Amino acid sequence: MGLDMYASKTNEDIPAVDFSEPKDAEGIFYWRKHPNLHGWMENLYRKKGGTEEDFNLVGLRLDCSDLDLLEKVVKADMLPPTAGFFFGVSEPEDKDRTLEFVRLARAALASGKRVFYHAWW
Repeated sequence: MGLDMYASKTNEDIPAVDFSEPKDAEGIFYWRKHPNLHGWMENLYRKKGGTEEDFNLVGLRLDCSDLDLLEKVVKADMLPPTAGFFFGVSEPEDKDRTLEFVRLARAALASGKRVFYHAWW
């Protein structure tokens, strides 16, 4: 039990928030218990109009500008401290892993895919 976080790509045209996983979803990244990143994603979800009370098992589409901002925030060590039931703690190695995700997500977008994030806790 805990915070499992996923990034995937799809060919489907998906809305910005609050969608079910597309049938052709293909995973591109996985994090286990990186709550600070999850907190950043939840803030983005709310800014994009997400309405679910719990940011759990709902989709959040990421575009190039989102990835640019995420990269900047991660490099500056400015992810928001986030806590939750069984969320664990973000670790120093999560920084490099998240920057690797940004690289992979940009490549997916460049190939015409759509990229999205969702978590299960």
